[in-house]
Amino acid sequence: MNNKTLLTLLLAASVAATSLFPSQLLAAPAETAKAKKAKAATKGKKKPARKAVSAPVSDYYTGEFVNFNQWKEVQQFTDEMATKHGFTRSELETLMGNVRYLDSVVQLVKPAPPGKPKNWTVYSSRFIEPIRIAAGVRFWNENAETLARAEALYGVPAEILAGVIGVETIYGRDTGRFRVIDTLTTLAFAYPVAPNREARMAFFRGELEATLLYARQTGIDPQSLQGSFAGAVGLPQFMPSNILKYGVDFDGDGHIDLRNSTADAIGSVASFLVGHGWQREQPGQIVYPATVSPARAWERFADGSLEAKFRPEDLTAAGIVTTSTLPPDMLYGLVDLQNGSEPTEYWVGSNNFYTITQYNRSYFYAMSVVELGRSIRLARP
Repeated sequence: MNNKTLLTLLLAASVAATSLFPSQLLAAPAETAKAKKAKAATKGKKKPARKAVSAPVSDYYTGEFVNFNQWKEVQQFTDEMATKHGFTRSELETLMGNVRYLDSVVQLVKPAPPGKPKNWTVYSSRFIEPIRIAAGVRFWNENAETLARAEALYGVPAEILAGVIGVETIYGRDTGRFRVIDTLTTLAFAYPVAPNREARMAFFRGELEATLLYARQTGIDPQSLQGSFAGAVGLPQFMPSNILKYGVDFDGDGHIDLRNSTADAIGSVASFLVGHGWQREQPGQIVYPATVSPARAWERFADGSLEAKFRPEDLTAAGIVTTSTLPPDMLYGLVDLQNGSEPTEYWVGSNNFYTITQYNRSYFYAMSVVELGRSIRLARP
């Protein structure tokens, strides 16, 4: 594969992937009075027509035919699905006979070359830009009632929900053009050589299993699902296992459809964040600009951890100063956003900031969600 082809695939592929290790299934929270009021306001109103957002089934990256049914590991997987979930071997063999090997996704999951410095300014410019902000304003205006209902029910601010979907797919503009069944089968049984190869293959086998279960539950053809080069699906780019765990039928039509229902996408993002620790009682501001002292006693706090575990007084004692007073009785962490050869940008994040990193395990990602959501909120009339 030449560099031009690989670059084209990278640009076309969806940006995001969801949390790699989701926690247990979350029951929907009890409906609050605020949620009931928001829901009542929409009662009796005609639902807006659904907008198809996924690419046509014919418009996907095709791969190379490989007879996966001859692979010993695939045969073992087929046996497990038949024994564990009651699938018939003949239907699975027919399905696997149509699966394509995608060398392109094998190339895309390979780690980036070492030594390239991270650059927050360059990264954020891809997401906090006029086209995406304008699309976010339209999305918020068209789905204001649904966003308000999700915020009231789950406690996740509308701007965070809009930020996630905007960063993931530009509000459904780019949901991915890889057949999920091809992607997951390729990565489950032909993952590239890497130190964590076995763990990654096990992860993608689990996602392949979830895909087949989701397709059976919803009555769809698993070959019709399209997504990112990692197998993520729909407006919010959920991995199939997360659709099963956190997917919400938020439009009440009896189906969870993250490809075509903006309401289901909004409710499911909120459900995912609550399931990973979002706390509604915490303040709306979840990250605070900070400076660090030259003494560098603060360096032990810059450990790349994805959890808030330090008290405000601990941060202050180490020379970490925020531009505004941190709310007491909460835990925080130091967020360092590297800027290549330019000075690193420092912030202090609360629990809810770190919850966003469970969607994509990156400070850059979480900060892009926060900044895009804020920009959209400020740009709305």
